[in-house]
Amino acid sequence: MTDYTDYVNWRRTFHQFPEISEKEYETTQRLKRILEAHEIKILDLPLDTGLVAEIGQGDQMIAIRTDIDALPINEQVEHEFTSTNQGVMHACGHDIHMASILGVATQLKAQENELNGRVRIIFQAAEELGHGAKKVVATGVLDGVKAVLGFHNYPTMDIGDFAIKKGPITSAVDRFEFDIKGKGAHAAKPEQGNDPTVALGQLINSLQTIVSRNLSAFDNAVVTIGEISCGNTWNVIADQAYVQGTVRSFKPEHRAYIEQRMNEIADGLAQTFNLQVDCRYTRLPGTVINDDELTDIAIEVAEDVGYHVSIMDLPLTIGEDFSGYTETYPGVFAFIGSNSEYDLHHPLFDPDERILEKVPTYFVTLTKRLLNQ
Repeated sequence: MTDYTDYVNWRRTFHQFPEISEKEYETTQRLKRILEAHEIKILDLPLDTGLVAEIGQGDQMIAIRTDIDALPINEQVEHEFTSTNQGVMHACGHDIHMASILGVATQLKAQENELNGRVRIIFQAAEELGHGAKKVVATGVLDGVKAVLGFHNYPTMDIGDFAIKKGPITSAVDRFEFDIKGKGAHAAKPEQGNDPTVALGQLINSLQTIVSRNLSAFDNAVVTIGEISCGNTWNVIADQAYVQGTVRSFKPEHRAYIEQRMNEIADGLAQTFNLQVDCRYTRLPGTVINDDELTDIAIEVAEDVGYHVSIMDLPLTIGEDFSGYTETYPGVFAFIGSNSEYDLHHPLFDPDERILEKVPTYFVTLTKRLLNQ
């Protein structure tokens, strides 16, 4: 049976050779080699990258998911296993996730004859793009699944800490873009043009009222503008402007309403200023929603294996592609401490490898508990 040393070695190899979303070809091959070395079955599915493995047999089925992609970030951490792929880094800890869930797979394989059903282990591509989970779901490989299990390392939590809550645990993440098209002119002759800058100013103010003046003070949502561009010199009226940003929300009805209001604002500005205003609203990962009963069981198991469990008061405003599973199947997702000085998606992100000690035990114990219920 594999142990902590194997998990560390796997993690360091994945970290040294990261690949960005939908380009995880060698990562997929590394995973296959490890799984095949332990005689773990790999299912034949129409996935370009990533894979699904299966252990056990029978009608009952539990799924466990890990993400496998890295980020386009130039690593600044110095290790013997620092990324060799310039400009690409496992800055979100998916290398930790892969090593952990490989540990789960090998432990379950060693106990295969004791399992009261099947376990499908998802090594999922393109989590950072927000649509990798839905590609897996579209294959039908999870039809009939009893529960989908997942986790994410969390750098602001200590090793041994485990955080979870019932219901929404992460936010839906959306991207909005506005193109404002007017008519350029000399800055001294504004009557000859149609200035998009005036509409731009109104747009900025209007977007900030969507949450503050339309949602209850007891509801949570965030609208943030991340980029604005308009013009390129001091004495010319620009002919176009551009705005993009993000929306974070926790309820489907709020998500739909914010999208609706943005389109209405675009139409209103176009009529008011006689401009062309186009709004593009892209839905990315939805809200991860934990099943109540599964969450209670996960808490019991986490405590049994030695985690210090805390119940979150509020969901996090980060996005997580695991929502692609919980939108369709019952699931439970947790955050487990990785104790890094720098946060996720930072070039100095450096998780403590001791996180690998308990994660496999937690998932093996939880899986067997669910199969035996």
